[in-house]
Amino acid sequence: MRLKIFYLFTALIYLFQASQANMVKNYTDTLYAKKLKPYGRYLLNDQNKLEMISSAVHFGFKFTGDSCAIYAQLNQNQGHNYIQYEIDGVYQKRIRIEGNTTSPIILSVKGSGKHTIWIYKATEAHTGAIQISKIAANHIKAIKVHKAPLIEFIGNSITCGAASDTTDFACGTGEYHDQHNAYLAYGPRVSRKLGANYIMSSVSGIGIYRTWNMEGPSMPQVYEQIDFKTDTQQKWDFKKYSPKIVSIALGTNDLSNGDGKNARKPFDEKIFLDQYVNFIKLVKSKYPKAQIALLSSPMVKGKSRDILENCLNTIKKRVDSLYPSGPGVKTFFFPAMDPHGCTGHPSTEDHLILAEQLLPFYRKLLE
Repeated sequence: MRLKIFYLFTALIYLFQASQANMVKNYTDTLYAKKLKPYGRYLLNDQNKLEMISSAVHFGFKFTGDSCAIYAQLNQNQGHNYIQYEIDGVYQKRIRIEGNTTSPIILSVKGSGKHTIWIYKATEAHTGAIQISKIAANHIKAIKVHKAPLIEFIGNSITCGAASDTTDFACGTGEYHDQHNAYLAYGPRVSRKLGANYIMSSVSGIGIYRTWNMEGPSMPQVYEQIDFKTDTQQKWDFKKYSPKIVSIALGTNDLSNGDGKNARKPFDEKIFLDQYVNFIKLVKSKYPKAQIALLSSPMVKGKSRDILENCLNTIKKRVDSLYPSGPGVKTFFFPAMDPHGCTGHPSTEDHLILAEQLLPFYRKLLE
């Protein structure tokens, strides 16, 4: 039955794309990718296409009229991915992009006046890049992200907004990234409330020294790669941004009991502490002036919760002793949460709660 539903859904997508293609108008202007002003981890490739890489990487543009056409593709012919968007400051929805599509995405708006649109990547880097080649509309112009303090969010699937949105696929259906919603994750949400900018450096399943079910790769091993993959040669250019706060939320997966299939050693506190301190040293080598903020996990409970919080306190003391003249490390411990998303993750509604809990903490750090 699920297979039939999947094929029906896919067929509807193709019909929708075909109808979209027929709606393409003779727009007066074309905005090519190299003229866009993206924010987050991205790449302008050899074909002058913008590759949206990290969770919630975004760009904006203004135009006049009642619609615009976005030409988006994937690196691979098979598979799918998602973008999501705002119109005139109001969040709309996610849009599925098929790997073999050639039709543009038509975004229609109410009224034929001036409009502003922001496009976001809904999924994480490991889902693959989304390529933008051009956007067609009347009197179109790229716009920059407003000037504001920047928060970089380093974390795992929770930070990604993974398994949080069941609007299109219920839990247990579709593929893992079908429930991703980076825009409504706690980081972007709290940043918007603060009027701050944000970038997302997050990978599902990752930890400080191991993943949720294997010994690696860990965040310190992939942080410098542009797409957080060990087999990628290209490094990310950390000079692009200068965060005021680097928020790190790792440990959930280090403390995981695993999947019951791969051998899982007990949590090693010494390795965790040493690797976490070394990772903060790496981050500070990239951003010497940034305030480091360590977050616990709302998903970790019981004895593991106590272990994680004690470890973060110890890490704070160690790092503060290494950098006595800099701003001291700050910590935030989430109240325990019973999540309503898929596979033990927070839902989009839960992410709103997390953002509200974090709001006073980040506001004070931005003073």
